[in-house]
Amino acid sequence: VLSLIAAAGIATAIWAAWLFHDMPDAGDLADYHPPTATRAYAWDGTLIGEFSRERRIFVPYDSIPPQLAEAFMAAEDRNFFRHSGLDYAGILRAGAKDILNILHGKRLESGSTITQQVAKNILLTNDATLGRKLKEALLAQQLEGVLTKERILELYLNEIWLGYRSYGVGAAAYNYFGKSITDLNLAESAYLAALPKGPDNYHPIRRKVAAMDRRNWVLDQMADNRWITRAEAEAAKREDLKVQPEPSRAKYRDADYFVEEVRRRGLEILGPRLTESGYYMRTTLD
Repeated sequence: VLSLIAAAGIATAIWAAWLFHDMPDAGDLADYHPPTATRAYAWDGTLIGEFSRERRIFVPYDSIPPQLAEAFMAAEDRNFFRHSGLDYAGILRAGAKDILNILHGKRLESGSTITQQVAKNILLTNDATLGRKLKEALLAQQLEGVLTKERILELYLNEIWLGYRSYGVGAAAYNYFGKSITDLNLAESAYLAALPKGPDNYHPIRRKVAAMDRRNWVLDQMADNRWITRAEAEAAKREDLKVQPEPSRAKYRDADYFVEEVRRRGLEILGPRLTESGYYMRTTLD
């Protein structure tokens, strides 16, 4: 028995050493900025083109409306400002739900905090393995030690995939509603917060009923946390879900050859930075 215990201990130590030998450094995120699109404008300020690998508009934390941030916390991590990277009560709740999910053949709950999701989305992969979950938990606690809560939330809201060709809330607000995030109403903010669990599951056109149900659940969660009143939640729940028929970037289409020339010259000058560094390009187009 002692030999088996010793062998198990040695095997566990070897596995842990192999698992954690390539752990990323949480401190790397202190100066991290997600890749953002370079936007080209005509001389009068009309948006005429966008060049990017991922369609994202970076929004600093101070420019994110509190209502929008609260909607995401209500949906994903209501205790975000109270935990230190891991929400043990949330893990227990997810575990209890998973028993029912297994019985009904449904997708398992993750129980991940926003901090864990930042660690996974930026530093790790989406592999559904025990090793990845252990790395995620360890990195989440490290992140809480090197970054402020506001910085972690800023990274999350700018990095998260929200469907409709949108990375981050800035691009999602523009693609879904044709608005800046500062112009979103409560119902629209709640809908965007409904998307991280699976944008395709809550597509605003193909699965509108499910999308509105999920949006309304987010509104109820916001009311339960007293971030909005019950009356505000009920009023928002009565609103229809109206989005643009398809993701739209620059709606200006009369200068395609000009925009392509701008892109080529941008590549000559900036190289790969053109599609990831968020430049503002003002052109001579009248």
